[in-house]
Amino acid sequence: MDDAPRSPERRQSDRRRRARGVRPEESWFGAFIRDSDTLSQEESDPYPAEVATELDSPLLPDSGLGSAPTGSSTFHRIFRAFLSARAALGLALILTLALAGFFGASPGRGVLIGSFVYAVLAVAVWLVPPMSVVERRGPAVLSRRQWLACIGVDIASFMALHALSPTSNLNYVALLVLPVLMAGVLTPRVQALATAAAVVLLLLGNAWLGLLAGGEATSLLSQVGLAGSGLLVITLLASELATRLAREESSARDSLELARQQAQLNRLVIEEMQDGVLVVDRAGRVRAANPAARRLLARRGTGKPAPFQLRGVEAWGDLVKTVERGFHEAVWPEAGRDVVLHFQQGATRTLRVRIRFTRGADEPSAEELCVLLLEDVRSLQARMRQEKLAAMGRVSAGIAHEIRNPLAAIGQANALLSEDAETPQQQQLTRMVADNVKRLKRIVDDVMQVAPGGAVGAEAIDVNCEVAAVCADWARSNSIELGEGSVLKIELPQQPLAAVFEVEHLRRLLINLLDNARLHATDLPSAVHVRLVGLDDATVQLSISSDGAIIPEDVERYLFEPFFSTRSRGTGLGLYICRQLCDQHGASIDYRLRPPSESNRNDFFVNMRRSAVAPPNPLAVPPVLA
Repeated sequence: MDDAPRSPERRQSDRRRRARGVRPEESWFGAFIRDSDTLSQEESDPYPAEVATELDSPLLPDSGLGSAPTGSSTFHRIFRAFLSARAALGLALILTLALAGFFGASPGRGVLIGSFVYAVLAVAVWLVPPMSVVERRGPAVLSRRQWLACIGVDIASFMALHALSPTSNLNYVALLVLPVLMAGVLTPRVQALATAAAVVLLLLGNAWLGLLAGGEATSLLSQVGLAGSGLLVITLLASELATRLAREESSARDSLELARQQAQLNRLVIEEMQDGVLVVDRAGRVRAANPAARRLLARRGTGKPAPFQLRGVEAWGDLVKTVERGFHEAVWPEAGRDVVLHFQQGATRTLRVRIRFTRGADEPSAEELCVLLLEDVRSLQARMRQEKLAAMGRVSAGIAHEIRNPLAAIGQANALLSEDAETPQQQQLTRMVADNVKRLKRIVDDVMQVAPGGAVGAEAIDVNCEVAAVCADWARSNSIELGEGSVLKIELPQQPLAAVFEVEHLRRLLINLLDNARLHATDLPSAVHVRLVGLDDATVQLSISSDGAIIPEDVERYLFEPFFSTRSRGTGLGLYICRQLCDQHGASIDYRLRPPSESNRNDFFVNMRRSAVAPPNPLAVPPVLA
C-alpha cells in the first residue's frame, strides 16, 4: 500500500470518489458505513464520545462536531419513522371502517378481521425495539426478518383487503404505496424494484381472478397498469432521491472529519504556544485563554481557566484599559504595545500586547471579539540578545583565532629579548610584555571557549570526589588553608554521589565559580561556601555561595551574557563559559539571592543530571569537610 503523503488535489479526488461510490444497488444508508477493506471493526464508530470530548477546547467554539449521526443511527431513525407510519395507518384503517359502519356502509367480516389483525401487528412491531441491522460491518439495510415483518406483512395485508372487497368504495390499492416506498428507501435498488414488480404481479393476479368472475377486462387491466406504473415510478424516484441524499451526507461527513482534524490541530498548536492567547469580548469577559496566557496573568503558577472576568482585578488594570482602547480605536500597531501588570508586594511584569479583531468591515452582524497575543518582554529581550550574541560570538571567535598566531610570535620574541636584557629597566619592560602576552592569551582562550562545540559524550562520574579534589587544588593554588576558620567551607555528602559530566569541564566550571566568588567575598571564615547535595533521584545540585555585596537587579539579568563584566580588566566570559559547559551536559546554572538570615547571600548553583554511582577515582582525594 502506498503510504506516501497525499496531495490536496489527490485527497479532494478521493473524497469525490467516495461520494460517488454509493453503488446503485445499495441503500442510501449504506453510504454511512465504509467498506470493510478500509475500516476495521474497532473503527466502526470513527468518532466515539471520548474523541468528541477531547476535541472540546476553551480555545475552540462549540460547533456541534460531536453530534454527527452515524449511518446505523440514521437508518434506525428512518426505520422507526416508517414503523410509526404503519402503526398510524393501522389505527386509521380501524377508524375508517368504524366511521363507514356508522354511516351504514358496513364492510365485510373478512375486511374487519384483516384490518384489525394488521393494526395489531403494526402497533406491536412499533412498540418492540427495532431489530438490528443485517451485518455490523456491511451496509445498513433491512434484514430478511425485518423485510418480512414490515414490507411483507404490508403487501400481504393490503392485497388481502383488496381481494376481500372487490366492490367496496374503499381503494386499498393506494395503501401499497407505503411498502413500496419503504422498500425503495431502506433496501437495495434491485430488491426495491423486485418488491414493486411482485406487487404488480399480485395486482395482475387479482385482476385475472376478476376476469374469471366476469369482470370487464379493459377496466381491470387499465387499473392494474396505472397502479403498477405508479408504484414502479415511486420506487425509482425514492431510490434515486435516497442515493442523492446519501452522497450529500457522505460529503458532509468527510467535511466533518476534516473539521475535526483541523479543530484538534488548532487546539494542539494553541495549547503548546509559548505566547499567551486571550479572546476577550467588549464586556471584558475572557472567552478563551491558553496555558501560556494564564501563566503570564498570574504572579506565580497558572491562573484559572476561561471563562473569567478581566475587570475587577487590580493587577490587570492596565490590561483592561488596553482592551478598551483597542475596541475604541479598532486598530493596533503591528508590533504591539507594552503593558505592565502590577502585582502585590511591588512585583511587576511587562507584557508586549498585540491585538487582532475577529470581525471585519464586511461582517457587521458578527460578534466583535479581540484576540490578545501576549509575550513577556523579558523573554523577547532575551531572544534578541541571544541572536545578537550568537552573531558576535562567531565574529569574536574568528578574530581570536587570527590573533593567536601573532601573539605567539610576540611572546617568543619577548623571550629572546629577555635573555639579553641587562639593565633593570629593560628587564621590567620585558616582564610587562610577558604579563600582557599572558593576559591576551587568556582572553583569546576564553573567546575560543565561547563556542566549545556540540554535546560531548560524558559518562557518569563520582562528583563528590571530583569536587573535593578541585576544591583542594584551588585552595592550595590560592594559598588558602582548609579547616576551621578557613575562608573556604566545603560541605559534601558522606556517600558517593554520581552525575553526568566531563571531568575537565567540571573542573573548569568549578574553578571559574570559585574565582568569581573569592573575588567578591570577604576574608571572614566561610566567606566562600561550597555545597553538594542530591535534590532528588534525577538531580544533583552544586552550590557556590559568597558573602560579598548583593548583586544589583540591573546587573543580575546580564550575569551569563558574554563580554559583560563589572571590572575594567575582566573579559566577561567566565560565567558565560560556565553556562555553555552546562548546556553541553544537559545541566543548568543560575543565580539566586539567599534569605537575609544567611551570611552568604550570593549563590550560584548548578543542577546536574544524576546517575548511578560511578566507581571511585583513585586520583581523587577524599572529601574534605569543614
